[in-house]
Amino acid sequence: MTKSASSTMSRMLKPTLALAAIVPLIAIAGCKKAQNDASTSTPTVAAPAAPPAGKQWSDVIVPTNEGGLVMGNPNAPVKMVEYGSLSCPHCAKLAQDSMDELVNTYVKSGKVSYEFRSFAIHPQDIPLTVLVRCAPTDATFGLIEQLYANFDAVEKRSEAGFPQAQAAQNQPPAQRLITIADALGYTDFFSARGLSVDAQKKCLSDTAAAAKVAAEAQAIGGKGIDSTPTVFINGNKQSDNEWADIKKALIAAGA
Repeated sequence: MTKSASSTMSRMLKPTLALAAIVPLIAIAGCKKAQNDASTSTPTVAAPAAPPAGKQWSDVIVPTNEGGLVMGNPNAPVKMVEYGSLSCPHCAKLAQDSMDELVNTYVKSGKVSYEFRSFAIHPQDIPLTVLVRCAPTDATFGLIEQLYANFDAVEKRSEAGFPQAQAAQNQPPAQRLITIADALGYTDFFSARGLSVDAQKKCLSDTAAAAKVAAEAQAIGGKGIDSTPTVFINGNKQSDNEWADIKKALIAAGA
């Protein structure tokens, strides 16, 4: 999907799938530019010689207090943090360009850890984030990668279900996200990738899970981060979000 097409979709959804109709509105407009993310700045620690027995560093995945998910050596000297929207075409492009090399060359080496923090800047990011978190922790990165790898098809299917998603706004909160996910094609997408329909419905009916996604987005916006993808390396915000530039920054940091 082109940038203009994605923008059109976002404009279509915002008035009707407004986050205020699901969870409190995320205040993003007018945020300041972020200069530094102190929560990602940690002392450099020498990387251990090897990952845990029977595992590669890419198999080591741990949730964080900020709602993110870290893949790799927790003591990696280079820490990459990405704030990404699961419905963002630029985030999808970065994932498509980077994921194979990022994981297989840098994360597996033990020199780089990669943390993804879902930033719900579009209404559809709420059910998408709830659904990827519904999977077991070690499967979440795979689902995120699948969303980005199939981005155009997912967005095209979402557009087709817009009228049904719009009608869901009149439903009770515990049912609303279930209907929206069905309408936008998310239920079929995730069930085809091992997440049962029953599990999805249980997660989507948990209004606290949706509220948590919104609260995290407000906290991110409060840091001055107002676009996706936004990438930090060892606490330093990167001015470019193309993989070629991020790769250079990783190498410069010691990857």
